[in-house]
Amino acid sequence: MITRRFLLIGTLSGLFAVVLGAFGAHILKRILTPDEVQIFETGVRYQFYHTFALLIVAIGARYLSERWTNIAGWLFVFGILFFSGSLYLMAAAEAFGIKASTSILGPMTPVGGLLFMAGWLALFRAAFDYKKSSSKKRSSS
Repeated sequence: MITRRFLLIGTLSGLFAVVLGAFGAHILKRILTPDEVQIFETGVRYQFYHTFALLIVAIGARYLSERWTNIAGWLFVFGILFFSGSLYLMAAAEAFGIKASTSILGPMTPVGGLLFMAGWLALFRAAFDYKKSSSKKRSSS
């Protein structure tokens, strides 16, 4: 179940990262300041990095600790939402007339970064419970 869940979330995150990247490159560059575009692109870049991390979690769940890969996966998901999401909103808020409070969004970015770091640590911890083969588990079910 973990494998499927994070595979689905990861593929959708990849799709949205491509869409947002294209949106930023082709539309937002005409509306936003260069600094705002750079902030937006940072959000896209980190979303992509952690999309790949979600795919690693999905594949690794068959071979690593189920508990720790699950924790890592959710930390990456919430890291994307907090880190990239806050950057998207901060970059585009003024251009789209969104009342985005930097006093709320500003602290969300480093919280998202901490969630990313915790996700990588959880994945590191999951690696200590490496299972040489998942075939025994599947055949006994």
